[in-house]
Amino acid sequence: MNDEYQSINCDDYESLELACQHNYILKLELRDGEKFEGIATELKFTKGVEYLLVDQAGKTISLRLDHILSFSHPEIGTVVVSLSD
Repeated sequence: MNDEYQSINCDDYESLELACQHNYILKLELRDGEKFEGIATELKFTKGVEYLLVDQAGKTISLRLDHILSFSHPEIGTVVVSLSD
């Protein structure tokens, strides 16, 4: 996978912000095919890269936003993440 960060679509970012504000349990699929669930807790910007922090059984996982293929929750539906140009 390309190491250069690509930002995601603004609407997709706003859906992740909403998920964090309400600590939604998200079903996530990464671009490499990995799938898991976790509680969305925070969006973080570090060294030019944006991350979603997810709590999974008390362990915090940091996911680059451009590595997320899709996420879903009943309140926001299923979002297929679009990368910005």
